[in-house]
Amino acid sequence: MTGDEARRRFAGARVAVLGTVDASGTPHLVPITFAVEGDTVWSAVDEKPKRSPSLRRHANLRTNAAARLLVQHWDEDWAALWWVRADGTAILHDAVETVERVRELLREKYNQYSRVRISAPVIEFEVSSWHGWAAAPSS
Repeated sequence: MTGDEARRRFAGARVAVLGTVDASGTPHLVPITFAVEGDTVWSAVDEKPKRSPSLRRHANLRTNAAARLLVQHWDEDWAALWWVRADGTAILHDAVETVERVRELLREKYNQYSRVRISAPVIEFEVSSWHGWAAAPSS
């Protein structure tokens, strides 16, 4: 799968898994919603209840900006299976203008964001490489 094909499939997916690592090297995985702009993936935390307002993904990214994102497509027809992984680094943004811009990007993809607030910080994930596999070529 080419990088362009991987980016296209990734952008069309509805959910990704964000992988970060804490200071001791322990991995942490969490599902996220996201929007793609070229080689940048944006994500935010919405107002759904959380265990804590202090999220491990943010703490991990402050300690180690390296991260990975994974999307996959499952189907009972194994000829339709595929996955895409994005490797890169993440930056947290608190600026009101950036948070609002990310909210708009997410609203374009998920209509739930027209009714759900997001809060700072938002995550800017700069993809350094796209990797993917598909059981069959894209149609």
